[in-house]
Amino acid sequence: MRFEVDAILFDIDGTLIDSTPAVNRSWTTWAKSRGFDADAVLAVCHGRRSTDTLSDLLPEGEVAEAAAEVYALEMAELDSVVALPRAGELLASLPPSRWAAVTSGPRGLMQARLAAAGIPVPETLVTAEDVVVGKPDPEGYRKAAEILGVDPARCLVVEDAPAGLKAGRASGARVLAVATSHDAVELTDADAVVADLTAVSVTAGDAGLTVAVAEAPVG
Repeated sequence: MRFEVDAILFDIDGTLIDSTPAVNRSWTTWAKSRGFDADAVLAVCHGRRSTDTLSDLLPEGEVAEAAAEVYALEMAELDSVVALPRAGELLASLPPSRWAAVTSGPRGLMQARLAAAGIPVPETLVTAEDVVVGKPDPEGYRKAAEILGVDPARCLVVEDAPAGLKAGRASGARVLAVATSHDAVELTDADAVVADLTAVSVTAGDAGLTVAVAEAPVG
């Protein structure tokens, strides 16, 4: 499959970097400290802003304090964060003005995770603090396209989580799913699903980007 686009908008956690173990440990620790079932919390926290997840669990007046607790736990888990296969090489092949990252995470944590994984921080980075409504709302992806000066319909969103896929689709972009943190059967709201970015290559030209996807059965 090929996508002809003007820009690529990447999620970060689970798409460019493997932070899933760190996320799981952080949220498990927090959930147990607050008396919540950790598995139930893990089932809903991936791909969403911490404040959105916490708002579903706690009274409004407790959300800010809890978000600070989760942030501190996640910042203490940087040693386990690594780049996902071929993420660095793929980004190096892209003109800086042709890609952005859109994440549900806070800016400081995302910059720290990217640095820990050896992945460059993009010129255009839309984080939890930059949007009023987080994923699955499309605000973040639309904002990134606006900053890059392109039509969202001429973008490819690359995501690993159902909430992010819904956000990309709702923005009007084409959507590519990487089955790095979720089973492929959970990633149905995508134009294509690949195991990871080793299946993706990009050619940059004057007219935009050609994204070639080598689709194969994904378990």
